[in-house]
Amino acid sequence: MKTTLKKHRFLLTGATGFIGANLLHQLVKQNCEVHLLIRKKAKLWRIQDLLDRVQIHSSDLSDQAQLTRQLHLIKPSIIYHLAAYGAYPQQTYRTLINQTNYFGTLNLLQASLSIPYTLFVNTGSSSEYGFKNHPMAETDLPEPNSDYAVSKVAATLLCAQVAKQTHKPIVTFRPFAVYGPWEEPNRLVPNLMKSLFYQQPLALVAPKVARDFVYIDDVVKLYLSINQLAKQGGQYFNLGTGRQSTIQQIVAVAEQISRRTLQSEWGTLPQRSWDANCWVANMTQTNQLLNWQARYSLAAGLQKTWTWFKKHHQFYD
Repeated sequence: MKTTLKKHRFLLTGATGFIGANLLHQLVKQNCEVHLLIRKKAKLWRIQDLLDRVQIHSSDLSDQAQLTRQLHLIKPSIIYHLAAYGAYPQQTYRTLINQTNYFGTLNLLQASLSIPYTLFVNTGSSSEYGFKNHPMAETDLPEPNSDYAVSKVAATLLCAQVAKQTHKPIVTFRPFAVYGPWEEPNRLVPNLMKSLFYQQPLALVAPKVARDFVYIDDVVKLYLSINQLAKQGGQYFNLGTGRQSTIQQIVAVAEQISRRTLQSEWGTLPQRSWDANCWVANMTQTNQLLNWQARYSLAAGLQKTWTWFKKHHQFYD
């Protein structure tokens, strides 16, 4: 992997977020040349220790002219687009959701149109599918049920259309419930780790709410499968395990790993609009076209997360 990656010049948007930061940590570990497009008010806590090993460009995805100048200066061979707004409950400003997720993607595509890159990876969302009573496949009709999901569907379809029209190597991932180091503090797994570490009670939704939980190292590995992805321009791929786990199962496994008992307060957290008892990826297309499947079991991923959390709990205090 090291030799292959070092041949490329990487450009990342959204590197201060959860998936982006983990991807950046791996690229820096491999001594790659990495350029980041970062907005001025971005929170840098996930990547603070990497700032002297990357090149940072202050950027606003709404400014296509500025993006074009920056990309022609950088000349990236790999573009990872992870910048997003609206994925968290507090991010509700509809205009900003669309400006970032759809128009930001459009501007980045336009700005890079004349760049002879090897790969452009857009990051979508499993929320594009809406609620289904079966494993979600890329051929399913998107039925988005939030402003965020609508904007992500639009960006996914835009990327596919641009790829087909220009024959550019543009693909989109639809991640499911990614977890692991540096995850957003208000998410389930970080709160679970924190409650077990400090032996505090944890408010939870109904125990049967389920998700397809995929460990971050598996996710990063697929982002770095450059040769396979570059052959799939115009496609979009699910990024999950193909197996779902209930919140109750997650808690039970975490208790076994930590050898601690959680003070679970079931049903005290109100049901959210996105909570469902069926939320799982159909991984057939990803498995067949990319020869990829998740390596980490739920137990193995949670074990690594627990080990990491015990060393970095101060970021979640």
